[in-house]
Amino acid sequence: MAMFINNRGGVHGVRRRSRAISEINVTPMVDVMLVLLVIFMVTAPLMSVGVQVDLPKTKASGLQGDDHPLTVSLDTQGQIWIQETLVPIEDLGSRLIAITGAKPDTRIFVRGDKGISYGKVMELMGAISSVGYSKVALVTEMAETSAAPKKKGR
Repeated sequence: MAMFINNRGGVHGVRRRSRAISEINVTPMVDVMLVLLVIFMVTAPLMSVGVQVDLPKTKASGLQGDDHPLTVSLDTQGQIWIQETLVPIEDLGSRLIAITGAKPDTRIFVRGDKGISYGKVMELMGAISSVGYSKVALVTEMAETSAAPKKKGR
């Protein structure tokens, strides 16, 4: 068996230089992004307001706004919650002023359970507006529309 020796002293055909691969391997990045996507999809529903309230349904359209409103909830037992903090109705005005920095133009959303009486919801809204907040809105769920409304013919 014969081997050829090149001019540089190396054995021809035995030693080869390997070239560096200049491609970017995106597979690990895609794997990480898919894991993050799954994590966010699972945790996103858990990030809503923590007070359990069964909202009434309506066909009204949603309010448009850039700021994040303050949420005041009224649960089935008649307890008042500011975001996720239980507050007695006597302390509601002072807590709202402390949270909003005494800004009367702050939007406040009232979430009332559909099983609670209308009078309790109005009492809550009256307590909020008596402190000076004028941008108070009721929150409802969107009603499912299964079919277009039918017109009555004569």
